[in-house]
Amino acid sequence: MKVLMFGWEFPPHITGGLGTACFGLVKGLLNQGANVTFVIPKAYGDESKDIRILSASDVSIDYRNTIFKEYWNQLNYIEIDSTLVPYADDDEFYRITRKIEYENEVNESVFSKNFKFSGKYAKNLIEEVKRYALVAAQIAANGDYDIIHAHDWLTYEAGIAASKVCGKPLVVHMHATEFDRSGENVNQTVYEIEKKGMLLANSVIAVSNLTRNIIIEKYGIPAEKVFTVHNAVETSNKSDYYGLSRGVKEKVVTFLGRITFQKGPDYFVEAAYKILQKDKNVRFVMAGSGDMLLKMIKRVAELGISNRFHFTGFLQGVEVDKMFALSDVYVMPSVSEPFGISPLEAISSNVPVVISKQSGVSEILHYALKVDFWDIDALSDSIYGLLHYEGLSKMFITMGKAEVDALKWDYAAAKVMDIYNSLTNN
Repeated sequence: MKVLMFGWEFPPHITGGLGTACFGLVKGLLNQGANVTFVIPKAYGDESKDIRILSASDVSIDYRNTIFKEYWNQLNYIEIDSTLVPYADDDEFYRITRKIEYENEVNESVFSKNFKFSGKYAKNLIEEVKRYALVAAQIAANGDYDIIHAHDWLTYEAGIAASKVCGKPLVVHMHATEFDRSGENVNQTVYEIEKKGMLLANSVIAVSNLTRNIIIEKYGIPAEKVFTVHNAVETSNKSDYYGLSRGVKEKVVTFLGRITFQKGPDYFVEAAYKILQKDKNVRFVMAGSGDMLLKMIKRVAELGISNRFHFTGFLQGVEVDKMFALSDVYVMPSVSEPFGISPLEAISSNVPVVISKQSGVSEILHYALKVDFWDIDALSDSIYGLLHYEGLSKMFITMGKAEVDALKWDYAAAKVMDIYNSLTNN
């Protein structure tokens, strides 16, 4: 099975869960015998050597070819006035300001033999998305593939273009919907891009039943073409960080993620205040960045808990591993979480977790305390219990670790292979 897969980022250059999920799935597919070519806008050279990474910046296209001109005319131009980040580490700061339909005449100045992609999430993001689709068409035309697979809406145009050129089935992977990112105040343009990708796809993969239901109910996608494949986690021996000195005597409770509406950071702050009314020997860490960061800093100051609350900024790689090693409890109070890999990573690092019932990962985790994101009393009680009842904490650590270790990317990849096979009649 030859798979042409499109993503927007890949470890170690990631902003969140999307790149991590892509890495795990690709490794699982390779173990299943698939031949995967993973395309990203820009490769840095330090990606895994075990996976065939193709940098769109290194692909030459014949920009005078009719197929590219025709495809360019069909694309919409969207101007972004602030930064986007993917997954549901996606779209953290964006606002789309206008949409312009191109006329039939092609402006050849936008074409070149090679496009040099930044690989970032800057103001010219959608221009890069369009060019990425053109390069995708060239890659598909030059290769021999059985399946086209596109991850999240930033790559859906690329997947559509590649599928159209080579005539192979398209699978789109929905890691987060616009409803997850924005609640009911969705950006209509992004919604339409997502819907177009899923309607034109032969199959849609959702990372949870929660996401699958949104796809069916909010986007009108036929249920028979939407399949749930839960994420997994890369387990590793992190013993190098066990016993790491934290420099403080208090216990540590950690929130790690985008500091945005979707992730529920405000509920974490309010729960911290309630706990500190009963026990001053606790420190709270909010690791991440986002459009609610300043609001959270101000609220912590208003509550008078600044001396027990720490903001670290965005963490990644080894920094995340070290943060888990310093933590006694991990909390994910997301308002809407399509999946949520970070609780699996925390449990894998022997940290008990409290998660919201409004998360996809709650569908597969049994050894985690689950609360409604809005129930601050239940959230604070759960955190307090894990901090003060050693037997409870040890049970969740031991049983949770065994549960998470059983969640393999190979199992997720096997389900994806079944979807591929059903589309190619293998």
